[in-house]
Amino acid sequence: MPKLVPVRPHDPDVCGDMYKFYCPACGECHWVAVGPRSVWPQNLQWQFNGDFDKPTINPSVLVTCKMPSGETRCHTFIREGRIQYLSDCTHALAGQTVDLPEFPKELENE
Repeated sequence: MPKLVPVRPHDPDVCGDMYKFYCPACGECHWVAVGPRSVWPQNLQWQFNGDFDKPTINPSVLVTCKMPSGETRCHTFIREGRIQYLSDCTHALAGQTVDLPEFPKELENE
């Protein structure tokens, strides 16, 4: 199973190519859109090296979620199949680098 999985966007002309990866710190999928899309500013377009087993995604990926207990934050660099969690993450893997796990088969349809 690859570590980065393509996702079929609802409107590829708007969203560009979409991919998801499993984040072991959050216990869920994070998504990125690669290439041109009209719904986000130009400076928020990610680039992907094309390697699904050792992906590199530029620039960093920032995922935030507002919860009743406060905001959670997962801020990462994906480099050659490894996740570098930045120190501003609000989870236990903040400041650590780990291998990007294979994408869980049970999450393929999420």
